Amino acid sequence: MLTVHELLDANLMEVFGNRDAASRRAAIDRIYTEDVVFIDPEETVTGRDAVEAKAANLLDGAPTDFMFAADGIPYADLDTGALPWAFGPEGAPVARGLDVITVRDGLISELRTLLAPAE
Repeated sequence: MLTVHELLDANLMEVFGNRDAASRRAAIDRIYTEDVVFIDPEETVTGRDAVEAKAANLLDGAPTDFMFAADGIPYADLDTGALPWAFGPEGAPVARGLDVITVRDGLISELRTLLAPAE
């Protein structure tokens, strides 16, 4: 079973930071509950397929040099974690945010993405 810190990292790097559809899907099936709820400023969606669509849409619409990177230290307790991130070319992010996860039975059951104001 993955720790909350490991789930935070996997969410950022193996799902939303992963342009390979097959390995991204494998990570989704490994780290999220079937009924995962993903909430961001655009919408709320439910299920692994919906998370896959959100990640694919984001990555497919971004330039190839855009990547996600942790942008601070992670915070976690037994069933909740938060990780700040940056997105954009290495060293020059165009977006920053915070992912907050809720864990149930060792899997992410809710992912909430908060965005920082544009600089």
